[in-house]
Amino acid sequence: MRHGRDVRGVGMTSARTRDRLVSRLRREGIANEAVLDRIREVPRHLFVDEALASRAYEDTALPIGLGQTISQPYIVALMTEALVRGLAPGEKLGRVLEIGTGSGYQTAVAAPFAQHIFSMERLLSLIRRAQERLRELKIGNVSLRHGDGLRGWKAEAPFQGIMVAAAPADVPGELLEQLEEGGRMVIPVGARGAQRLQCITRTADGYRREPLGAVSFVPLLPGTGN
Repeated sequence: MRHGRDVRGVGMTSARTRDRLVSRLRREGIANEAVLDRIREVPRHLFVDEALASRAYEDTALPIGLGQTISQPYIVALMTEALVRGLAPGEKLGRVLEIGTGSGYQTAVAAPFAQHIFSMERLLSLIRRAQERLRELKIGNVSLRHGDGLRGWKAEAPFQGIMVAAAPADVPGELLEQLEEGGRMVIPVGARGAQRLQCITRTADGYRREPLGAVSFVPLLPGTGN
């Protein structure tokens, strides 16, 4: 428990409510059952303010303060599904870079699908909150770093997967360079109101891009803050 809240959930955060969310995501096209199971398991109500807990299993983005949001479950599921596509049951990606830790919810959903996640966040206070939540849920295969996501985490590169939870105008070259051959990056690109989610695979002779649909993310900003 944290601040008196039960990880299992009650009422509007109960297992039945989570099941309804998973059924909706399945109808909307999420087909990876392991990803759907993980969406069901992760207590999203712990990643939002207590006042918003009753809305935690709605398929909508919610504010987490500092002008940031927790992504809607459909987008989290879509990005995770794209990242782990082709993995056999029980198989894991190696090293995964996450840009934009935010609340830590996407991190928690993706954690079982990677040997280790290296997650970066430009706002220090969000890192501290996410660290507390991940520790509470006993998710130990994650390293958090306060830093500029546009520059990635060169010391830990290359990565088999990269997830970006904020939208740059163009795909950052430094992130592309940190993707290993055969690896995938899932990233929203474009100005607000015209963003498109892309899955970019690094090949022997370049990069292959696959569109995943229209999205709306906060912008990916340079530098760091508190």
